[in-house]
Amino acid sequence: MENVLIVFVTVSSQEEGERIGSSLVESKLAACVNVLPQVSSIFSWQGKIEKDGEVLLLIKTTSERMDDLAAKIKEMHSYDVPEILAVPVFAGSRDYIDWVHQETNPKK
Repeated sequence: MENVLIVFVTVSSQEEGERIGSSLVESKLAACVNVLPQVSSIFSWQGKIEKDGEVLLLIKTTSERMDDLAAKIKEMHSYDVPEILAVPVFAGSRDYIDWVHQETNPKK
């Protein structure tokens, strides 16, 4: 809906998630970041199957802010290759969509 995205990012800890999330909201790169504790991740890394506990960030932003948001995450993230996956929002509350646009507008 009008270029609103939800961006999925996994991080190593609650503290890292809160640090990144706070920075994204403070810099108006995101309207909101949910920090979801204790997800279990199974993935292939450097030829091995790994299992690890992670924290999941759900970031609400706009497509206009996505490049800067991804750059900021890469700058702050502890992983060599952080997960940064964006999916478009196809439907939602008009008030919430308007709020995301307002909060990610760097001119306000």
